[in-house]
Amino acid sequence: MTMTVLTALLGFALAATITPGPNNLMLMASGANFGFRRTLPHMIGIVGGVSVMSLLVGAGLMALFQAVPVLNTVLKVLSVGYLLWLAAKVATAAPIQDRAADARPMTALQAAAFQWVNPKAWAMCLSAVTLYAPDRSILSVALVAGAFALVSFPAISVWAWLGTVVRRWLSNPMRLRVFNVTMAALLVASLWPVLGLGSGA
Repeated sequence: MTMTVLTALLGFALAATITPGPNNLMLMASGANFGFRRTLPHMIGIVGGVSVMSLLVGAGLMALFQAVPVLNTVLKVLSVGYLLWLAAKVATAAPIQDRAADARPMTALQAAAFQWVNPKAWAMCLSAVTLYAPDRSILSVALVAGAFALVSFPAISVWAWLGTVVRRWLSNPMRLRVFNVTMAALLVASLWPVLGLGSGA
């Protein structure tokens, strides 16, 4: 992989991970509800999950989905169901002062596992491997995974930070409720382009 291609890959990874999607919307909601520090495991899980997914996609999962097209439908159904459930949890989150003591944000393991039903993560990894590791060699696939690992954390941390910026303003229960319902609605709306549900797919 030439330096020009590597630079393009890093740019692709940055653009893919910093733009709105299920991960970033959930991070913003988590930052607002739990703060930046408590959201760190969630961010670490996303970085690890996307990096491992890109490795496995390059190692053979892409070929499997091409050979068994019904798996694409199964993945979409699982993704929609799980994201709708998450959106409901975000929308109905209790105000900060009324939250149970054991309430906590997503763990690193949960966030890593979430990538497997995150349609945007699949789209990012499939596109990156197709464009930047077409030969699916160990080195090129590792570079794709490395690019995501390198740029993902700073990119997604912006969203968690944005959540903390509005955290004080959201101390009002009504404002927090409106914010959480809005984040939930955007989470559901994020399914539209990545699942090809509209003409802009």
